[in-house]
Amino acid sequence: MLKTEIEKRKKLFINGEWREAGEHIPLYSPYNQEVLTEIPKASIEETDAAIEAAVQAQTKMKKLTAHERSEILFQLVRLLQDNHEKAAALIAQEAAKPIATARGEVDRTIQTYKFAAMEANQLYGETLPMDAAPGGQNRLGYTVHEPLGVIGAITPFNFPMNLVAHKVGPAIATGNTIVLKPASQTPLSAFFLAELLQEAGLPEGALNVVTGSGRVVGDRIVKDERVNMITFTGSPEVGKEIRSKAGLKKATLELGSNAAVIVDEDVDLNAIISRCVQGAFAFQGQVCISLQRVYVHENVYESFVEKFVEETKKLVTGDPLDEKTNVSAMISERDVERALAWIKEAKESGAVVKTGGEREGSIVLPTVLLNAADDQKVSCQEVFAPIVVINPVSSIDKAIGEVNHSRYGLQAGIYTKDIQKAMNASEQLEVGGVMINDIPTFRVDHMPYGGVKESGTGREGIKYAVKEMTELKLVVVNNNQ
Repeated sequence: MLKTEIEKRKKLFINGEWREAGEHIPLYSPYNQEVLTEIPKASIEETDAAIEAAVQAQTKMKKLTAHERSEILFQLVRLLQDNHEKAAALIAQEAAKPIATARGEVDRTIQTYKFAAMEANQLYGETLPMDAAPGGQNRLGYTVHEPLGVIGAITPFNFPMNLVAHKVGPAIATGNTIVLKPASQTPLSAFFLAELLQEAGLPEGALNVVTGSGRVVGDRIVKDERVNMITFTGSPEVGKEIRSKAGLKKATLELGSNAAVIVDEDVDLNAIISRCVQGAFAFQGQVCISLQRVYVHENVYESFVEKFVEETKKLVTGDPLDEKTNVSAMISERDVERALAWIKEAKESGAVVKTGGEREGSIVLPTVLLNAADDQKVSCQEVFAPIVVINPVSSIDKAIGEVNHSRYGLQAGIYTKDIQKAMNASEQLEVGGVMINDIPTFRVDHMPYGGVKESGTGREGIKYAVKEMTELKLVVVNNNQ
């Protein structure tokens, strides 16, 4: 796999123009620490310019017809298809995402923009039977969906193309404008998106991309009264801070998770092991719904562990641009050190490391822990690393209790052949999504996606994000004159 050539210094994208920033910082490869490029470190003034550009572009975006917005998004889809390998290589280089996984992200990104293009033509209101209430006779009532205005989008490193799509796609579909702050480690995908949308015919100022400090750029976007909504994916700590600073503006917050799966004693283990290993270690476990906790019925526990460890040892670690690589570098040295410290803490408290628990350069080897207590960080916090905890349980009811014993509630899974157990779990699990006979890592891009507890508020998934990004207006015509 050839690297994508990256210019030596990137610029801010504001009001349809590439602008030189006053300050730049180096962007390093997570895998080998080579300098990929220099990225802008935007100032408050530069962030203000991006917000003002989005404000001024609102009129142009609002005047676009539904089919014009849809066609811009379909054109973006075609451009992404034409540049598929380039996009995948960018993701692999900036995020150390194995190239096969990066290609999968590009595929999903294309699908996400397709859904957005279709939703642009589906902004239906409804008519209301006004005469259902006394005094409503001879009146016509109907609703319309109007764009909010400026959407402030703050995105994480782990899906630098597709999680951006989940914010930019519905914003364009609904006629909003966007100020996008991508993660500092993975801005290249966002800059590439700006290039493609410019070519696709998006009006100037409708998308603005500013990179830099969260304390500068992020805070400005969140607090500015010209921004009408914040859509954020990241940690609960930052999410709470955003909520406290955003005032009355809308906010969709996709936050943390320590996703779990339950395995009943009647399951064919051979049929699910590879799927569970994939859910635990894909992209180094740096996925919000990575499989972090596994609760296995005690009657099949030892067999499950044996098969899981055997499958884990087949994973290939190495260069993200190598076609054979399954697991590559974590996003930063700080995260490598954190992951190893959490493993050490669990070991010192009695957990058993069945495989992994070490590093190779910037790669944390896929790690399987047994019998980690529920108060250990690897169990109760979001590990965001290639670490999975497998514990035995005496019953499915006990497992449900263990899953719910968490500050998070994004998604959970259960494998069982007993429909009553499955339906009981779907009712009792305190999460935003229950996957029956699958891992919690399952996601397709049109389903509602979001959680409860400290996993956030609001829902993504294009149709659902569209509702979040529009204001419902009621019009009533009095025909009694």
